[in-house]
Amino acid sequence: MTAPAGTSLPPLQGLPVLIYSLGIEGRDLARWLVAHGARVTISDTRSEAELAAAGAAPPEGVERVVIGQPLLDPAGFGLVAVSQSILRYNPALARARELGIPITSQMRLFLQLCPGRTIGITGSSGKSTTTALVGAMAREAGIEFVLGGNIGEPLLARLDEIRPSTTVILEISHTQLQYTDRSPHIAAVTNVTPNHLDQFSWDEYVGLKRNHIAHQSRDDISVLNQDNAVTRAFMASVRGRLVATSIEAPLQLDGAFIEGGEIVIRRGSRVTPVVPVAEVRLRGRHNLANAVMACAIAAEAGWPVTAMARAIRTFAGVPHRLEVVGRAGGATWVNDSIATSPERTVAGLRAFDEPVVLLLGGRDKHLPLDVLQEAAALRCRAVVCFGEAGPLFHAALAGRVETALLVDALEDAVQAAAGLARPGDVILLSPAGTSFDRYSNFEARGEHFRQLVRQLPGFTPEVSP
Repeated sequence: MTAPAGTSLPPLQGLPVLIYSLGIEGRDLARWLVAHGARVTISDTRSEAELAAAGAAPPEGVERVVIGQPLLDPAGFGLVAVSQSILRYNPALARARELGIPITSQMRLFLQLCPGRTIGITGSSGKSTTTALVGAMAREAGIEFVLGGNIGEPLLARLDEIRPSTTVILEISHTQLQYTDRSPHIAAVTNVTPNHLDQFSWDEYVGLKRNHIAHQSRDDISVLNQDNAVTRAFMASVRGRLVATSIEAPLQLDGAFIEGGEIVIRRGSRVTPVVPVAEVRLRGRHNLANAVMACAIAAEAGWPVTAMARAIRTFAGVPHRLEVVGRAGGATWVNDSIATSPERTVAGLRAFDEPVVLLLGGRDKHLPLDVLQEAAALRCRAVVCFGEAGPLFHAALAGRVETALLVDALEDAVQAAAGLARPGDVILLSPAGTSFDRYSNFEARGEHFRQLVRQLPGFTPEVSP
């Protein structure tokens, strides 16, 4: 079988292909490549125990799996396919480029092959919530759609169910943008702020986000946040239609913004109300910005305002993002494990008026802590720091809040917070660091937090309204 038309792949039948990583994307790539006749080898640096804990088993038809050692040398292979966890400057990829071996990725292949209309959403923060909310709007509009991307869906496995009439809604991370050479038809950037500086320089990181719109044509649409300095600067390089969003001021450009206490959509001289701000269920101004962004995207997709309003009124958020687990000790326990940067933790803190006991920890991303220090001083009654970055966070916040504790692990942090809790408090897991000191992802950390909270004396679960 030859490579599908419209891609830069060599013929796949009998081609030796090397896949880096046995994660979700690597397994999706392996299944697709095996189905197209390739001879697949997978290389993953993780141990057998780590892979077993992650539920990462090779798909049927893979010829060889090499684990627990550095990535295999690509010499002798006709194609290298990578998961987003493999950064573009990895020596193994530099070697592949030296040898002239083509490199592809799950997102690159999907954008090349997808027959449907694509909506892609990226940003330093807010992309998960915005993507999920756009999906809820699509459902309310009754359209045929697929939701996937960075949220963990095996995209290539779903290609057969996607038709030209299908709308595909994608959350796209900066690491997925390392390898893409196409942009979605509607490409939205929620914001770009300092993040992942443990992986890339600031200029490199901004460049990855800019790549999201870089391959658009005159027929495509860019949806950009006017309130963010970086995305505002992107506006000058838009090749197609420019649509803006704002929660700070009314817009003269087409897009979505706040006016008279309502989310509204502007198209030309016509301004259409969507829903009152008071009816947005999600807490915090950052989530109001996400709702406005989702409305701008949905408007460009041509969906009814009534569908947008119904989705906003009922959308309760995504797991691990300001997710109320329940009550114990008179306090409300909130899972915000997705907050892997200080900026996202600050956004979480600003969503609550109640006294907060904040749980911070994980692995440091080498980001500034000054804004977190200020927000914690204003909003936290106590902080409990844990994990690999626990000492760093404790040193930054000790003396700025009434109580700052340093413990070893999340289990200890939950017990310490239970001892500190007073009626009316919010106990907020919003770690400001990645999960990779102990967990495979932020979801695993958030699920562990849920389990620990449910075991507390007197726990009662959250009841949806």
